[in-house]
Amino acid sequence: APAVKNFTLNFTITNLQFTTDLQNPSSRRFKSTEKVMYHYIDPLLQKSSIGPHFTGCKVTGFRSGRHRDDTKVDAVCSYKDNSSLARFDREKLYQELSSMTDNVTKLGHYSLDRSSLYVDG
Repeated sequence: APAVKNFTLNFTITNLQFTTDLQNPSSRRFKSTEKVMYHYIDPLLQKSSIGPHFTGCKVTGFRSGRHRDDTKVDAVCSYKDNSSLARFDREKLYQELSSMTDNVTKLGHYSLDRSSLYVDG
């Protein structure tokens, strides 16, 4: 069976005000924001080059950004590593996500900090 591999995905939303309840994974606000993130992130990754191998993301946390309305999003995403996936290319995935988010400016109804997207193998 193919091994499941993880990579981190980080970005900053500039129009989601950070509040302390976003730090609490059992709060209603954390859960609803997490659900919205999956709604936006999963389809992008399914459309990317790792799409056929993509198995999902888990939001690991929300953090306060530089400005009052900035919220940093941390997620760990997974894919099945098998022979039909040449190799995990984080730069290629970064480029794909960048173009799918209008050069890292839009994720659904959210605005993104252009310099905040990180994909790490």
